[in-house]
Parts: sequence; structure tokens; C-alpha cells
Amino acid sequence: MKELDGKVAIVTGASKGIGAGIAKMFAASGAKVVVNYGSSQEGANRVVSEIESKGGSAMAVQGDVSQLDEVEKLFDTAVKVYGKVDVLVNNAGIYSFGPVETITKAQFLRHYEVNVLGPIFAIQQAVKAFGQSGGSIINIGSCATSLLDANTSLYTGTKGAIDVMTPSLAKELGPRKIRINSINPGATETEGAHAAGAIGTDWQLQLIEATPLRKFGQPEDIAPLAVFLASDASGWITGQVILASGGLR
Repeated sequence: MKELDGKVAIVTGASKGIGAGIAKMFAASGAKVVVNYGSSQEGANRVVSEIESKGGSAMAVQGDVSQLDEVEKLFDTAVKVYGKVDVLVNNAGIYSFGPVETITKAQFLRHYEVNVLGPIFAIQQAVKAFGQSGGSIINIGSCATSLLDANTSLYTGTKGAIDVMTPSLAKELGPRKIRINSINPGATETEGAHAAGAIGTDWQLQLIEATPLRKFGQPEDIAPLAVFLASDASGWITGQVILASGGLR
């Protein structure tokens, strides 16, 4: 029997990167997976096709997590097709870096709408969808809240909010049999990292040198921890913020 047999999982921002890696490993572990995406339908369809080619079950559902009506539609679709929801992974997020003087109101609002309000909207719907049986919520934070590097205040602020929300929500939701934990990945090679021109740079080499395990992370390094936190094997774990960074902090 696989770890997630019989479970239905929603993974937000799963068309690429860490979200795609989690979605694929969830399916390989027996879960039915709702692959949420904001704009990359092609990427989401590619993830679904890969899952189905290996005998898994998945569907792609578009939705901007910062819009409550779209998050409601995401959960309604999951329940309509699969009958329930057991697991939520709040992976969707955006980032930009730069000096504090360059932060605009529009940037600030968009970062907090997607990175903080989005998870709140999704958690609200998960609480309804889980019902009496409870469930598992996994937030995806960032080791940026441990590194606290210069020029990251906007992004780090949003992920810091996730760090403190997670244990607070664990106390609130525990009586309803809902567990919530956060995974804080280190530097990870994703499509976004490539698009930003970060791969192959001195910055990447410096991060590898600063990482005790001496490598740059891959989505496949994060996904097994998400599977564990989604499974019944982690039934006594909630409210934790777990670094998955190869020791980088």
C-alpha cells in the first residue's frame, strides 16, 4: 500500500518547480492530485500528462489564489470530481528582490495577496472541504526567513508571515483534526531560477558553498517531505516549520 492511497490533494502553483515536483510525487504515492495553476496551462497539462502516463490520477484547474471566488471554484471542482479533499499544499507564490527604496505599493500588495492572503483563502476552503475527518495542510515557506539576506525584505516578509501563521493555525485547527506544517526550502533549481538567470552564476556557486550538503536543491529533494507530512505517518506532527535546505541557514 502506498503512503497516500485514497487521499485527494490540491497543490497550488503546481504547473512547475517545487509544486510540480510535489504533485508528481503525491500521485506516485497513490493520491489523486488537483494541479492548480495561475497562468501556465501548458505547464499544468504537462504535469497531469506525466502523472497519467505513470498510471496516476490528476487534473489541472486554473485559479488565482489571491481571488476568493477562484479558490472556491478550485475546491468545488476538486470535490465534484474526486468527492473530497484530504490534503492542501500552499505552494503558489511570487518573489522579487531589491533595495527597500525600490518597493512600490503595487509590488507590496501583490506579494502579500499571493503569498499570504492566497494561503489564507485556501486554508479557509480546506477547513470546509475536510469536514469531520480532518486533513493535512502543508505551507511552502522559504529558508529566506533564516538567511535574512539584504534586498529580500519584501519577499522575506511574506514568508515570515507564513512561519508565524503555521504554529498559530495548528493550535486553532488541531481540535478539528487538521494538521498544518510548513516546509522552508533552500535554494532550489526551478524554471523560475532559470528564468531569473540565477543558474550557473557566482551567486549559485556561493550558495552551494554555503550549503553543508554542497549542492543546489531540486524539487525532488522537497517532495518526499511533503509526502510524509501529507501521510498518516506524520499524524502526531503539527505546527512545525521545517527547513529543507541541505543545512543552509
